[in-house]
Amino acid sequence: MDLTIVARGNLGLLSGLIAGASLIIDYILTVAVSVSAGIDNFVSAVPVLRPFTVELCLVAIFLLMLTNLRGVKESGRIFMVPTYAFIVSIFVLIGVGMFNQVTGQLTPIPPAETVHKVTEQLSLFLILRAFAAGCTALTGVEAISDGVLAFKPPEWINARQTLLYLGVILGLMFLGITYLAHIYQLVPNESETVLSLLSRQIFGISPLYYFLILFATPAILLLAANTSYADFPRLCYFLARDGFLPRQLALLGDRLVYSNGILLLSICAAVLIVVFRGDTTAIIPLYAVGVFTSFTLSQAGMVIHWYEGKERGWQASAVMNGLGALATAVVLVIVVWTKFAIGAWIVVLAIPLFVWLFVSIRKHYQYVANRLSIQELAPRSYMTRPKGALATHPAIVIVGQLHRGTVEALDYARSIGDEVVAIHVDTGSTNREKLQTRWQELESDIDLYILESPYRSVVTPILQFVSDFEDQHPDVLSTIIIPAFVPRRWWESVLHNQTTLFLKAALRTKKSRVVTTVHYYL
Repeated sequence: MDLTIVARGNLGLLSGLIAGASLIIDYILTVAVSVSAGIDNFVSAVPVLRPFTVELCLVAIFLLMLTNLRGVKESGRIFMVPTYAFIVSIFVLIGVGMFNQVTGQLTPIPPAETVHKVTEQLSLFLILRAFAAGCTALTGVEAISDGVLAFKPPEWINARQTLLYLGVILGLMFLGITYLAHIYQLVPNESETVLSLLSRQIFGISPLYYFLILFATPAILLLAANTSYADFPRLCYFLARDGFLPRQLALLGDRLVYSNGILLLSICAAVLIVVFRGDTTAIIPLYAVGVFTSFTLSQAGMVIHWYEGKERGWQASAVMNGLGALATAVVLVIVVWTKFAIGAWIVVLAIPLFVWLFVSIRKHYQYVANRLSIQELAPRSYMTRPKGALATHPAIVIVGQLHRGTVEALDYARSIGDEVVAIHVDTGSTNREKLQTRWQELESDIDLYILESPYRSVVTPILQFVSDFEDQHPDVLSTIIIPAFVPRRWWESVLHNQTTLFLKAALRTKKSRVVTTVHYYL
């Protein structure tokens, strides 16, 4: 179940918006962290490429964006190869490392490479900080809860089993690598990752080392980044559908993907890569704050869900989610406390700013809806035009939605045209019955044509209709009338589709000579 929906349904709208803001930040940072970590491992094996870390990260983000914009068929089978390659490689690494320890072949890194100072005594806070740091390595499991609907039926059972398997695999891999890093006395440095150091120490400079560091690890990290490309656009769709984000983010592209969400995610992740110079260590603190905020809210929401529902065995589930909420809250507090000065403050500030943005956008859409409402408009009658008379000035009105702006455009069409028709493009979201009923109540003297658009293109069906209409009316000028409302402030235009601009440009290329925009000022 989506973490935002859980938080909103059980803790209220504000908690849902906070969880939504946290997840948006989490998904953006997932791309930035995963890509930077993948490239970091890659350049660890090929040090000559390290000066080009940022450029390589940007290329990786561009390829991910391009792949997702094109649509990925049978992605599960494609992703199986690098996934299994990474899992097998890591367990082989752990197995060989354990074997070397048992047989006495363990050779720690020379002391010169591991010299460090212990500057802090063991304390409860140090243990909690280590626990919080370890927890950040296990993030990403939220992709399963946010993508339950993508599983085969029964969805929730398959998702739960996958989450269990993932937890076991991650736990074993994390414990194994941590143990080996300890016995090999590894300390991370700026020129090489711990995994590269460990692989080089166990495998040597061999094909196994290059396979793990050059292929398996970068590939699995890029796939981790790719999970955001599935979940971020879907989250933006839900928020945009409810009016908390620009409506453009709720539109499907030609390939049944939320193209605008994919583009937005790629741009934001690329900006982070450039700002932080592709440094994974610098981005991690930002990542942890967002993800553990959403974890805490969703777990707390589930406690309330179990308490209010009181289904059979609810106590055990409530206790489990309560412990989860407590653990993630502890991690969140520790991460903010210890990483605030080195970057975590950005997310602490960004979350309330996102919530404010959500609320502001919602208020704007509510204002626009009230201003454009036709609920109070009474049915009107107009003079009947002579049937069969030769039209000397026909007009076509483009109808996106039936609102006050459209009504004024239709009134203008009647004042200049002796034959008026209206067209509406159905991209799959039109309630035809409701539209037809309201149309007959208000505009029954004008014929409304609803054009099918199976590929969700608005411009192409309109161009085809206009071309056919003009062919039926030779030797006269047809006027194409486009209703458009004008927001109070210039920046509010970003929250609305710019279909009018694209349509006017397309009609100009088709040499339609009279194109009029009727503005309705909000």
